Amino acid sequence: MEKFTDKQIEDYLGQLDGWEYVDGAIETTFEFKDFKEAFSVMTRIAFECEAQGHHPDWSNVYKTVNIRLSTHDANGVTEKDFELARSIEDIVESD
Repeated sequence: MEKFTDKQIEDYLGQLDGWEYVDGAIETTFEFKDFKEAFSVMTRIAFECEAQGHHPDWSNVYKTVNIRLSTHDANGVTEKDFELARSIEDIVESD
């Protein structure tokens, strides 16, 4: 998969709400009503990550989930990251 240019990343970020390009990856933070809800959403995201064969760098503290996406094989951001970001958005919005 080909690494995106900064311009491509900027254009694609315009299609996502709350995501930023930081130090070679796209990232966002979600806040839920409590830990149980945050963990439930993380579990659904984990199944989608497995289905896409692409996995985030992420963390969870109580009701907050931080997600960072980049394609390690390409050493940067690719279409795979934006595909997964859109799927993550769909999962969070459906909650």
